[in-house]
Amino acid sequence: MKKISAIGSLLKKIYRLYNLELLSSLQEKGFTDLRASFLEVLLFICEYEGPAIKSIGEACGLKKQTMTSHLNELEKRGYIFRKSNFKDRREQNIYLTEYGEKFRFSLFESINEIEKNYTDAIGEVELDRVEHLLKNFQVKLSATNTRPNFLS
Repeated sequence: MKKISAIGSLLKKIYRLYNLELLSSLQEKGFTDLRASFLEVLLFICEYEGPAIKSIGEACGLKKQTMTSHLNELEKRGYIFRKSNFKDRREQNIYLTEYGEKFRFSLFESINEIEKNYTDAIGEVELDRVEHLLKNFQVKLSATNTRPNFLS
């Protein structure tokens, strides 16, 4: 197997494991109506106050149809609401509901727990080293890639 294929495969496995651990932790905290595919979208919304739908889609690398579907589901489940941008009525921004704010607290708590577990298992120096290597790898790929990219 070529190196880049092996790296991609390993990253995918690590990402899936992390998502499963995060989803499991959130389910233990009472958020049982989520799918793993919602986590990246919700994380972005929790990190940024009132992001535009387009910004969420670009950051998560999702097509417009997928974004619409995810946001519709999250709205139906009570996590978010949409509000027209007062500067541009055609644009909608996404905000957390009161339930969504409770979710944000649990999400960040779960992330901190998982990070502590990973740090205990791997060591802080090694985790920092891996993060640095991957950031460097991503920056270099973004600079040389001429195809539409979701790496930034």
